Amino acid sequence: MIAKSLPYGMSFILLLVFLFFVIASIIKVLREYERGVIFRLGRYVATKGPGLIILLPVIDRMVKVSLRIFVLDVPPQDVITKDNVSVKVNAVVYFRVMIPEKAIIEVEDYMGATSQLAQTTLRSVLGAHELDELLSEREKINSQLQVILDEHTDPWGIKVSTVELKHIDLPQDMQRAMARQAEAERERRAKIISAEGEYQAAQTLASAAEIIEEHPTALQLRFLQTLMEVSSERSTFLVLPIPMEIFKAFVPNKDEPS
Repeated sequence: MIAKSLPYGMSFILLLVFLFFVIASIIKVLREYERGVIFRLGRYVATKGPGLIILLPVIDRMVKVSLRIFVLDVPPQDVITKDNVSVKVNAVVYFRVMIPEKAIIEVEDYMGATSQLAQTTLRSVLGAHELDELLSEREKINSQLQVILDEHTDPWGIKVSTVELKHIDLPQDMQRAMARQAEAERERRAKIISAEGEYQAAQTLASAAEIIEEHPTALQLRFLQTLMEVSSERSTFLVLPIPMEIFKAFVPNKDEPS
């Protein structure tokens, strides 16, 4: 009896395993951010999801596509700028799939295609700019890269939202030259600021001289104020200006006989 029941039990187990695989191939569950591109006998039928998806066994095949934003790290690229400076630049690209069926049908590997397109676009666009523009106009270059990539990936159902330059690696001799240039620029600004200070001080002194000329008493008041400041510093020396009118009695007058 046991020998006869073993084949029946094994066949029942095999039937359960077969039914499990059939049901697993028929019923699919897609998450909220996923879509399924359905092909029936090799022909595109529909894009379904999210939720429960029922497929015809053997006939239907489904390709999952994520609608979340992808972050693509563009590896460092050797770029020769417009002013013949060799630099290494890497960037990051943010994009997402907007039309899943186009991303599957129009291009074989949309991730790889977008990566290669980003690398070639990065080299061509940065090669048309000078080094100073790469360092000072990053936002403008980022916008230009985003527009070009979005235009080329639009037939694939992909939307490029942002492109950002991450790092610009300069040669050592160029870094030293830029450091010398920045130092010279700082010295120039310091000299200009010092000259402007001297000019403003001269203007203030000229205005003060005009006021003292109109009011001679102001000079005496200023003299007394200076004496108070000097005496408060515990100095052992005191300098007193003597009016020149005192020495007029000792100087002979040219009009009078000697």
